[in-house]
Amino acid sequence: MACDPEKCVGCRICEYVCSLKKEGVFNPTKSRIRVVRIHNPPIDWAIACRKCNDPPCVRACPRQGALVQRRDGLIIVDEEKCNGCGWCIEACDFGAIALSEGKVVVICDTCGGEPECIQWCPEEALSLITKDILAQKARIDVIRKLSGSI
Repeated sequence: MACDPEKCVGCRICEYVCSLKKEGVFNPTKSRIRVVRIHNPPIDWAIACRKCNDPPCVRACPRQGALVQRRDGLIIVDEEKCNGCGWCIEACDFGAIALSEGKVVVICDTCGGEPECIQWCPEEALSLITKDILAQKARIDVIRKLSGSI
């Protein structure tokens, strides 16, 4: 999941849609995507699981098999094994993991490949992209910044 902060207006529709899809309620605290505001300069940014290589959340989990990363990068939570200790939450550099009321962690699973948040984003700020494309965009941004400073 990627967010274009130049398009994101902080409306939080993604949070509401996610909570409705996953929990059956309009409650952004139950969402698997979070909108954060960065103040200098002021921008809004929707954050979900980044599918890290060697994810720190999985390494931090003390319960063998409670968090597992699939080949496609998704982090899967085994609700039978997760005890809600929160070590994965602290280990996540992006703040993309939350604790449910049932004391089990919740992580974006991209709605099986068709994320509702992307479909409902009014500004088309969200997209589902691969790690390769994300890395390519980062390289392009660096080149643009360097060429602008020359």
